[in-house]
This record gives sequence, C-alpha cells and structure tokens, in this order.
Amino acid sequence: MNHSVHYPLYKKEDTDAFFALFQNNLANFVIIAVTMLGMGFPASIVFGKVIPGAAVAVMVGNLYYSHMAKRLAKKEGRTDVTALSYGISTPVMFVFLFGVLAPAKALTNDPDLAWRIAVAAAFLSGLVEALVSLTGNWVRNQIPRAAMLGALAGVALTFIAGEMLFNTFSIPVVGLVTLVIIIVGVIGKMAMPFKIPTSLFAILVGTILAFTLGYQSPNKIVEGLGNVGFYPILPTLAALDGMSYLFGSLIGLMAIILPITLYNAIETMNNVDAMSAAGDSYDVRECQAVDGVGTMLGALFGGLFPTTVYIATVGSKMMGAGRGYSILNAIVFGVAAMTGVIAVLASVIPVAAVAPILVFVGISMVGTAFQSNETKYFPAVALAMLPYFANYVMTRFNNSAGEVVAGISKGIVPLGQGAMFTAIVLGAVTVFIIDKQYVKASIFSLVGAMLSFVGFMHAPKLAVNAAPEFSMAYVLVSVFLVYCAYQHVSVTQKETTDLSVGQKVAS
Repeated sequence: MNHSVHYPLYKKEDTDAFFALFQNNLANFVIIAVTMLGMGFPASIVFGKVIPGAAVAVMVGNLYYSHMAKRLAKKEGRTDVTALSYGISTPVMFVFLFGVLAPAKALTNDPDLAWRIAVAAAFLSGLVEALVSLTGNWVRNQIPRAAMLGALAGVALTFIAGEMLFNTFSIPVVGLVTLVIIIVGVIGKMAMPFKIPTSLFAILVGTILAFTLGYQSPNKIVEGLGNVGFYPILPTLAALDGMSYLFGSLIGLMAIILPITLYNAIETMNNVDAMSAAGDSYDVRECQAVDGVGTMLGALFGGLFPTTVYIATVGSKMMGAGRGYSILNAIVFGVAAMTGVIAVLASVIPVAAVAPILVFVGISMVGTAFQSNETKYFPAVALAMLPYFANYVMTRFNNSAGEVVAGISKGIVPLGQGAMFTAIVLGAVTVFIIDKQYVKASIFSLVGAMLSFVGFMHAPKLAVNAAPEFSMAYVLVSVFLVYCAYQHVSVTQKETTDLSVGQKVAS
C-alpha cells in the first residue's frame, strides 16, 4: 500500500553523507587517473574518455537509487529512508587496472587498443551482473545473514577502516584531529562551529592544517589546474572493437573477468543486505541489475570499471541522510568529470583529511554485522571476517605475496584468494552447525569444494582441479557433517522415545 508522505529532495543530513560518498568516489577517480598515466596512457584517454565514462555510470546509478529511495519511502510511509550509496567498486577497480588493463597494454603495446579491450571487459562484466540479478533474491535467501554480513565486515575492517586508519596516522597532526572531529560530530552528536556539517568541517580543518604546516605543497594546486579543460561526455563503440580481442587472442582475461564479476554481484548483495539490517529493505535483484546496467552504460561512454552499491550506505543511514546526497553526488561528478576539476580537488585535499570519514564508515559496518545477528551467531560473523585479513596482506604485497608471506604461513595466500566466497562458505557452515542443520552445512561445504575445484577459491586462476587439496578437504568436511546429521537425528529420536516412555510410566 502506498502512503502519502513528504520525502524531501534534500535535507541538511545529506551534506555529511554527500562528502563521505564524494570523497570515496573521488579517491577512486584519482587512483584511476594516476595509475593510468603512470602506465603510459595519454591524458586524452584518461581525462577525455575513461573519467567521463566512469562519471556516466556514477551519475546514472546514483540518480536511479535516489528514485528507488523515494519509491520505498512512499510505499512504507516513511521519511527516514536512505538512498543506497553507489560508485566504482574499489577492489574490482584494482583488478581491472592491474589484471585487465595492464596485461592488455603489455600484450598489444597500444594504449588505445588496450583501453578498448578493457572497455569491452567492463561491458561484459556489467552484462553478466545484470543476468546474475535474476537469481539475486534466491541466493540471498539461501545464505545466512551472519555469513554475508561477516564477509562484508571483513572488507570493512581491513580495506576500509584499517587502510584508512593507516592513512589517518600517516600525518597525525592532520588525520588524528580530523578523526576526532568526526567522532565528536557523528558519534557524539555535537554540532560543529557555525553549524557547518561535520564531514565538511573536518575536511576544511584537515586541509587548512596540511597547507599551514607544509604537508601539502601549493605546487599540487598548479599541477591540478594544468588538467582543467572541457571534456565532453561522448558515446563510443570501443566495447565492440575490444570484444573481438577479448574473445580471441586475449581470451585468458576471462578467467579474471568472470570471478571478479561474481564477486561484485555478491558485494552488492551483501551491501544491500546490510542496509536491510539497518532498516531500509531494497530488492537485491533490482540493485544488481542497476549495477550491471550502470557499468554497461559507463562502458558505452568509455569507462572501464564495474560499479556497485557501497558499504558506505550504512554510514550514510547513521548520519540520517535521505536521497539528496545521492542526487548531489551525481550532479557534482558529472560537472567535475567534464571540467577536470577532479584532478584539482585531488591535489588540494590531503588523503589524511578524508580518510577518517571512511574509518567511521568501516567501523559502522563491523558494528552492524554483530548488532543485526543474535549473540549465538557471533562466532560465525567473526570467522567470516578472517579471510579478508589474508586477502588484505596478499593484496598489499601484490605479486610478491607468495614470497613475502611464506615465512609467516603458507596458508595466507590461498586463504586470501577468493576471500568473499571463502568467508561466505565458512560463515554459512558455522551458522548451520550452530542451528544443528547439518545437512545444509554439508551442502555449503560441497559448494566450497566445487568453487575450489574450478578456482574461485584458494587458487590464483580458473582451472580444472585448481585447488585439489582444498577441494578434498571440503568434501571430507561434507561427509563428516552428513554423519553429524545422522547422529543428531538418532539422538533426537532417542530423546523423544525416552520422553514418551517416561510420560507413560508417570501416568
């Protein structure tokens, strides 16, 4: 039933949420630009095609999610609905940069052709995610919430809160001050001077401190201004040109594209589920479809990075945001992409001044993972978080992971490979064991065996019998759990029989 409610287009709480989402997307855009320029891609491709194309995806998705928020508010008669945060998936972005774009350039030695191949890969990734959306709700209903949110909390604690806390303390006089401002304003609910939104006040103070104390050079501003200009957003057929190579001489890239796309679909599913736990329930199938379509539209304008619903959404919910922050994010990024302003902003604002905002978002996600589950499921949540510690270590060491961490433990790299799948499998098995549903636990263990067999887990690439030891381990676990199911039924029947006999004797 629809209810007549006044759901505001914008409110003051949207400002804090806007800066949190904007700086997240801004950081990704800056990393993309710096990395591609370092790889030898010309500015004409980076700022003239890739950034505008990525902005198209961001704009389309944010505007659609603001529409979904309005629809939910009207349906449930509430005004406290928060639109889903949306943008480029950070983990997937790194995979596309170094797993797709870099190999394509190395093999073709042609920046323009490599860009076209990567655009084709992004379009294909979006198409696959859109197709996966057909089963999104069914998959979510089969996976326990503790497993999904535990996996998500692992990402939040390592790649978001942990990584950003490191950046925060890289310049303590900037980062620590900014972090405390965020804690006082967002968690402590204290108003900032002149009623300036907390996030904006924190960024202003951090930036002023950085320039005043010499941590940020004025030369950075000049460097950024050099990229200012007009970059029109124009459609391109690059995806069609690159597709012939993607299904030809570079077919090996599919082993990277398909797993990371499935990861992205699960990431969206997890983040939507986290938002449901926070109070706003969206259709995961529609969200996965939006992410897929947004990625494809971005590719049609030159972008080459898949998009996703952000885990930052829960942080925005806690800030009391509505839909305005999402709309404003779309408008600002459209303008910034067409003018080159992104490069200027990235040069002016130090990372240490914006990192604390993501620290808050990360710890909010970890808290939600526990708060939205019963106490008995806490072990499952904690276990599901652990694979991402391994993934963080191996990711940060890049190609040297095997050699660097071998002295610590040989299990770090395989545990980190396919961490999302591993986290969900281990978390689900634990939940079903807690509930004494041993058959379901056995089934999830078999799923782990299959994923390991084809290389989605515990293996560096897709292959037949990719991780035989792990496949065998999961199969043995599955057999043991079937035995546990048999024992549980036997014990239950005996207890029922004994109870029945006791009642007869008593009567």
